[in-house]
Amino acid sequence: MARDPYQELGVSRSANADEVRKAFRKLAKQHHPDANPGNKAAEERFKQVSAAFDIVGDEVKRKKFDAGEIDADGRETMRGGFGGGPGGPFGAGGGPRGGAYRSESFEGVDLGDILGEMFNRGGAPRGGGGAGGGFGGFSQRGADVRAKLEIDLEEAIAGGKKRIAFSDGRTIDVTIPKGAQEGQTLRLKGQGAPGRTAPGDAFIEISVKPHPVFKVEGDVLVMDLPVTVYDAVLGGKVEAPTPEGAVTLTVPKGSNSGARLRLKGRGLPNGQGKRGDLFARLVITLPDTPDPELEAFAETWRKDRAYKPRRRA
Repeated sequence: MARDPYQELGVSRSANADEVRKAFRKLAKQHHPDANPGNKAAEERFKQVSAAFDIVGDEVKRKKFDAGEIDADGRETMRGGFGGGPGGPFGAGGGPRGGAYRSESFEGVDLGDILGEMFNRGGAPRGGGGAGGGFGGFSQRGADVRAKLEIDLEEAIAGGKKRIAFSDGRTIDVTIPKGAQEGQTLRLKGQGAPGRTAPGDAFIEISVKPHPVFKVEGDVLVMDLPVTVYDAVLGGKVEAPTPEGAVTLTVPKGSNSGARLRLKGRGLPNGQGKRGDLFARLVITLPDTPDPELEAFAETWRKDRAYKPRRRA
């Protein structure tokens, strides 16, 4: 016959359900066979605390045990006579448990979660043994898997779907949320390695690819915007790219290289979902081929209207 289940768990008979669960979780993690490979004493102790929690952790069975209606093995006690019907000590449903434990979750406690606390990120148990192992058919959750997903800047802003392939040959479509950020990790529940009770989760780390036009500075985007000499001198309207497409900007009269034009709300979303700004940095650009008239004008200007440019921060 098993020992008193309260003694097995180290709790008093007046312990509440939460105290019972905490005691079981502590003992289950300490004596689990995967954490104690080859240790027969730990194996037996794990069976004992599992059997004890099967009684004390179940509200109905606990009441029956406290009332003397079942024993520590969960068998109905005899009540006058040597009954042989179902549920009795020799009935079809009354075979001794022999310290066995159930493979599914106990009431209020997921054994897969307890086992998961004993594993590192990669799924290997701290005490040795493979992630897909387990003792005596003990149910366990599959290992989590991790992967990186590269996305474009435009996908980070607008969101969307992208397919990713795992090393085991599986492919899944990942939903990229609007405003995804560099280093953000997405959790895909149930998309990890298969397990006996349930599959693990997949954790996808977002990496935003460098953009050929826009430079990222926090939630701000910065780009160089080439402008002609005459637009810089006289002012004018120029076309400028944004992540959502081209827009028209007004270049102020007398603009210099390095001046910034602000496009409000065209940058990257921050943690609160609000978008930063986009700054277009003006770069005054000469024609690709030499222009004699421009050269003659510059010669006259340099001779008659010389000036010293100021250093700009």
